[in-house]
Amino acid sequence: MFGIKKNSSKNIETFEKTKSFWNKKFSNLFTKNELNEDFWDALEEMLITSDVGVKTSFSAIEKIKEISKTNNIKTVLEIKPIMKKVLSEMFTSDDILYKNLDKEKTILLVVGVNGAGKTTSIAKIANSYSKIKKNVMLAAADTFRAGAIEQLKIWGERLSLPVIHNKPSSDPGAVVYDAINSAYSKNIDLLIIDTAGRLHTTHNLMEELKKIYKICTSNEGFSVKVLLVLDSNTGQNGITQAENFKKIVHCDGVFLTKLDGTAKGGVAISISAELNMPILFVGTGEKIDDISVFDKDLFLNEILKD
Repeated sequence: MFGIKKNSSKNIETFEKTKSFWNKKFSNLFTKNELNEDFWDALEEMLITSDVGVKTSFSAIEKIKEISKTNNIKTVLEIKPIMKKVLSEMFTSDDILYKNLDKEKTILLVVGVNGAGKTTSIAKIANSYSKIKKNVMLAAADTFRAGAIEQLKIWGERLSLPVIHNKPSSDPGAVVYDAINSAYSKNIDLLIIDTAGRLHTTHNLMEELKKIYKICTSNEGFSVKVLLVLDSNTGQNGITQAENFKKIVHCDGVFLTKLDGTAKGGVAISISAELNMPILFVGTGEKIDDISVFDKDLFLNEILKD
């Protein structure tokens, strides 16, 4: 039994704005008959302006062209299924992380910039796993942001989960160390660590993250996974954020938040394609149960409806 499942109805609702945006942009293009350079240029421009990004868009167009040539495709109408196939293959598919959360004792280190929705995402994951009778513990290692510790403590109280914390401005590494020891002694299945939001320009905080990661990976008995939380509304800036976090820690996957609030969800494709990182979870709303495993096939079927 998995704590977080694919929820088709919630996924469809989450993809609605992106679906409307893509269908509107692409509907006129796919009603044309002639497969010529004007079509390819227009398709490339639409992908780029839909937040798929320049690099991923160029790559996708070249692959679609290659398949079209090999299969002697002559009409625009035959392009859409090829496009779906190409974009699907550009997603990095890896469900090992969330399956492992069910099978082995795990430390889940959650990272991201300020405002991405880390703490709320942590609460959603914690709630999902505690519901299937997993022993879940939270650790408030964001000792930098005012109110961060209190915010996590409130979620802990609501979900009846233990929260390991210290005073604001205390050493986050010490909090993590204490949390791991406590998780050992209390037979915890899943320890979720909240960390301070940081940009690559904040050198001290990035070095602090290295230290936290080292403390986590030095333990014996817990598997360590890193989940990067990204706000869908940041668009291609999300690529830059992800690249910088990957330089510091090994990121196992992405939790994409606020996808229901953006019309340009193409960033999900470029994040996965360019960084070789799977989109694992999506926030499907503001409620504690509004979380789902990301379904790439449903996503593409919705935004490229026939």
